[in-house]
Amino acid sequence: MQQDLNRVIEQVSKEKGIDKTILISALENAMISAAKKTFGAERKIEAQYNPELGEVELFESKLVVEEVADPVVEIGLKEAREVLDPDAEIGDELLSKLDSSSFGRIAAQAAKQNIVQRVRDAEREIIYNEFKGREGQLLNGIVQRFEKKNIIVNLGKTDAILPEKEQVPRERYRQGDRIRAYIVAVEMTGRGPQIVLSRTHPGMLSKLFEQEVPEIYEGIVEVKGAAREPGGRAKFAVVSNDPDVDPVGACVGMKGTRVQAVVQELRGEKIDIVHWTADQAEYVCRALAPAKVSKIIIDDEERSMEVIVPDDQLSLAIGRKGQNVRLASRLTGWKIDVRGESEADEETRRARSSIGAIPGVSDMVAELLYQDGFKSAEEIAEAELETIMEIEGIGAEKAQAIYKSSREHVAEKRRKEEEERAAAQAAAEAAVPAEPAVAADDSAGKEPGGS
Repeated sequence: MQQDLNRVIEQVSKEKGIDKTILISALENAMISAAKKTFGAERKIEAQYNPELGEVELFESKLVVEEVADPVVEIGLKEAREVLDPDAEIGDELLSKLDSSSFGRIAAQAAKQNIVQRVRDAEREIIYNEFKGREGQLLNGIVQRFEKKNIIVNLGKTDAILPEKEQVPRERYRQGDRIRAYIVAVEMTGRGPQIVLSRTHPGMLSKLFEQEVPEIYEGIVEVKGAAREPGGRAKFAVVSNDPDVDPVGACVGMKGTRVQAVVQELRGEKIDIVHWTADQAEYVCRALAPAKVSKIIIDDEERSMEVIVPDDQLSLAIGRKGQNVRLASRLTGWKIDVRGESEADEETRRARSSIGAIPGVSDMVAELLYQDGFKSAEEIAEAELETIMEIEGIGAEKAQAIYKSSREHVAEKRRKEEEERAAAQAAAEAAVPAEPAVAADDSAGKEPGGS
């Protein structure tokens, strides 16, 4: 019977994957807790597991003193030498073995609960440590149950949660279905480790391609970005570290087998594979494919690009409900404004006309101002003088003259517009006929029934 405890520790350690030292520590703590319930919480009690006996031994610790003030935790020198240790000295802490056979049922139950709790805590810690370093990985599971609109996925050792917001809108699952998902977070909560999954994260797209494309797994082809509108469309940017390997071709695979495997896993989500380049303007052009781009105007400060496309390519560049340009913007990290050529030409004509109307501004200077980003006389009037002086081809003296002339021109223009508005309002008011006067009531003041 004494060896039963050794076998229990060995068995639990193997079945639960818990280190034996954790179990032994749990046993010792449980016995201390139970002993204090039996002998008194104020007593100093220690526990030590004896593998040879297969039991936890309990010891009471007392401090050797010359004069005892608290007999619960202290012992006199004479008594200590007679009962515990003939060589005892003042200041020593002496241990005496306690009889644990007198433990009551309540104390034994408390010990059991303590051990069960420690085993449960150890199991949770093991699961947490196993998954903690796996954020960003794909894993397979089985749909266990549904909690409101969240899906609980069985991973074998533990369950994970696929929240509603991380589910693809048109995907439907039933209990027992196999599911593949991306780990977005592993957190320790009061109820144990919580593993949060996603089917919508862009990282899932990258990991699926990594599984299907050996060149990505080996580092020959590098993933530079991914953007998704889950269930609809995705854009995936790659570049090759080997000039002999086409990154787009590697991802597409023979007869499209590789990309189709990813599309199938994502339930038909369309995927555009983009060849990444360090030239940001070219990168944006490629991201907007299949639309063709005529011209790009870059604003580095705002990190935005104005993209001009042929009129017949405008709807293709923007995409259904703006999807294509939205995904291209997310993929590249640039704010993208797409315009048709005719609209851009009309805006250019208006801008040059507005700037050219400033007195003293020649066609050449107007073009310099327009090329620097000014779109109207108002923008020049509201700009800082230093900004105009920095434009190449316009000297300091000319810049001051333009600055002054633009402000006067805009002020005069606004004054005329105000006068025209006032005149129009006055004319409108004059055109409204006056309401007729209300006739006085003849019966006012008359007595009822009078003539």
